[in-house]
Amino acid sequence: MEESGVLEGYRLELNPRELGYNVMAFVRVRPLPGHVNRISELVQSIPQVTECHRITGEDCFILKLYLKEISDLDRLLNRVLAHGQTTTSIVQSSPVPLRSLPIGDTL
Repeated sequence: MEESGVLEGYRLELNPRELGYNVMAFVRVRPLPGHVNRISELVQSIPQVTECHRITGEDCFILKLYLKEISDLDRLLNRVLAHGQTTTSIVQSSPVPLRSLPIGDTL
């Protein structure tokens, strides 16, 4: 699988709650004009942001982040708000947690 390119690498999955990260959130970001690259660079420097995707639609980015407590959200968002508008969704539960893609046709 490695030789064919199907397997991209290996990943260690850590339990965020066991590390004290009790809050998972998704943040959509709509950059100010000319700030797309600044947001991209900024979120790369924030370790609590575990994923960042450039998306279509009115917002340009969606971030997945983990926080130790909800009060940490203000400090993180303030850094991003200097470069655009945000919309935040706090995760209540995850009926489908992170899983691998199916191999073969399953539909």
